[in-house]
Amino acid sequence: MKLTQKLTSFLKILFLGITMSSSANATTADENKTAGATFLAENGKKTGIVTTASGLQYEVLTQGKGAKHPSATDSVEVNYAGTTLDGKEFDSSYKRGESISFPLNGVIKGWTEGVQLMTEGAKYRFYIPSELAYGERGAGPDIAANAALIFDVELIKIK
Repeated sequence: MKLTQKLTSFLKILFLGITMSSSANATTADENKTAGATFLAENGKKTGIVTTASGLQYEVLTQGKGAKHPSATDSVEVNYAGTTLDGKEFDSSYKRGESISFPLNGVIKGWTEGVQLMTEGAKYRFYIPSELAYGERGAGPDIAANAALIFDVELIKIK
C-alpha cells in the first residue's frame, strides 16, 4: 500500500499537475514567472550549461554509456530528485529507494525533451522553465503557479 501511495502521488505530480492557482494569487504567479526568467538568464551564462531552443537548460553530471537515445514514445526507467529554485525538494525517487518507469510522452515537456538527450547511465540536471513544467496551474502544494524547476535525472534504462 505504501508503494502504491507513493506512486500515485508521483503520477499525480508528473502526469496531472494538480491545479493550485487562482486569481487570488496571480501576483505570486507573476513573481514566480519573473524569478524563473531571471534565474534562467543568469544560469544560462554558467560554464557547462546548455540552453535548447525551447528554453530548457541542462548540464551533464555523468555521461551515459550507450549511443541510443530514447524517443518521446519510449518508456524509461529513471531515478530523480526535483527541487524548486529555492532548493526545496518536492519529490525524490532516491529518497524512496526505488526507481520509477513511465512513458516519456506522459510527463512534463521539460522531461520529455531533456531525457531524449540522454543515454543509459547518464545523469543530467535539468533547469526547466515554467512553461515546460506545470505553467500557470502549478502542481500540488509544493509547486506554485509559474514555478521554474530543477531536476537531477539519471536514465537507468530505455524500455
